[in-house]
Amino acid sequence: MKNTKKITLSGLNIEQLTEFTESIGESKFRAKQLHNWIYLKSVSDFEAMTDLSKKTREKLNETAQITNVRIKHKQVSTDGTIKYLLEYNDGCCAETVLMRFDNRSNLTACVSSQIGCACGCKFCATAKLGFIRNMTPAEIIEQVLTIQRDTGLKVTNIVFMGQGEPLLNYDNVLKAIEIFNTDFQIGIRRITVSTCGIVPAIDKLAEIDFQPTLAISLHAPEHSLRQKLMPIEKKYPLEVLIPALKNYTNKTGKRITVEYTLIKDFNDTIDCAKALSLLLMDLKTNINLIIYNPNETDKFERPTKSTIQKFKYILEQSGKKVTIRLERGADIDAACGQLSNKMKN
Repeated sequence: MKNTKKITLSGLNIEQLTEFTESIGESKFRAKQLHNWIYLKSVSDFEAMTDLSKKTREKLNETAQITNVRIKHKQVSTDGTIKYLLEYNDGCCAETVLMRFDNRSNLTACVSSQIGCACGCKFCATAKLGFIRNMTPAEIIEQVLTIQRDTGLKVTNIVFMGQGEPLLNYDNVLKAIEIFNTDFQIGIRRITVSTCGIVPAIDKLAEIDFQPTLAISLHAPEHSLRQKLMPIEKKYPLEVLIPALKNYTNKTGKRITVEYTLIKDFNDTIDCAKALSLLLMDLKTNINLIIYNPNETDKFERPTKSTIQKFKYILEQSGKKVTIRLERGADIDAACGQLSNKMKN
């Protein structure tokens, strides 16, 4: 992708847009107009900004561009899920997914926070990419803008469950969340950050003035088993992670979501369900069970339906709210753990 000296406007807040409009001899009001066109109307062409004069549009075309990101590949699932492979200005690529549910008005964007990932979870295709770099706030929000421009739809929910570990890109992710909340007008409760358990960042998140919904990728109820799936367990073991989560819920008053991927004959046993119930007994949490999604990077298998229901039943006996995540986009490798930047027709 060619570099350009034009300023890219996507990702700029109202103050930065004001600085830009003033630098080209335009008023603060022009910044507000640009802001609305970019974030609320999701346009990608200055010529679509019909309340700007022809002279102003010409000036914008000479000095700026709305985006420097392109859709490299797009796939549409039979269930309506759309997966985009986006190419950024340096040639790096990342995937983002739009999920739609037949009986809900919500449109959820699953966004990536890093190019690749350093955490190495054994059941995740992204882990095989390794870590390349963090994404900037602008690159993160461009994923939602791309979805909205391409579909003409308004995203209502954001989940940081795409490629990368969000809390290892803490500052940029928080800045992106602020933009989603303020500029896109998406409520903070509709923004979810999923982490494999970066304890210092969880502690830091507990201290700020606003928190998105926090989801924890747990996937095993005890240290030795979790360590086989998730290398992060060596650095931040459950005996450290669980107290950090309790501290988070105590300080924020917010309930967290525990994500648990069920893998056949590995972590789907009755003993695992009982151990998980005990582990989470004193934690203010809901439990979201994820049925393992096959990928080409491992040899794990999906559990049987009866095993899933038994596991869910045991957890419910502990008084927790337990849900089974609806599978979306598995036929285009867009489901949990399948994002790998691999293009398929």
